Amino acid sequence: MLKDFRAFLMRGNVVDLAVAVVIGAAFGAIVTSFVNDILMPPIGRVLGRANFADLFVTLSGGSYPSLAAAKAAGAATLNYGLFINTIINFVIIAFAVFVLVRQIDRMRARPTPPSPSTKECPQCAMAIPLRAVRCPHCTSNVGGPEMAPHTPQRS
Repeated sequence: MLKDFRAFLMRGNVVDLAVAVVIGAAFGAIVTSFVNDILMPPIGRVLGRANFADLFVTLSGGSYPSLAAAKAAGAATLNYGLFINTIINFVIIAFAVFVLVRQIDRMRARPTPPSPSTKECPQCAMAIPLRAVRCPHCTSNVGGPEMAPHTPQRS
């Protein structure tokens, strides 16, 4: 049973999935940092707030200068600023995954069409095998210069 479990873990799909989860978690952390530390401060500044993550509504009736102060006081809050940050994180990650999948689809080998096995007779326009030298329908000679009739050499 242990041998079967090891074989299961070492299959390509399981290892690939594990790598994808680790890379995805790291990418998620990078996007979260990008949104929280680079993208949202200028947006918060434009909206007249020092910190966009501090957009919240106190449900317990008190007034607090920041979300951290409200949490320290144990107040119930509705954190819509953090929710907006999470939505922006999701949109950025979803767009990055979309671009990645689109590029992978473009890089996949397109199936090549099968090479033709017939050609058209120039006299009767019927389909004949590529290697044919004479058309079986009209008996015209359809061979190219490489198929010229062989002339015996005289000695």
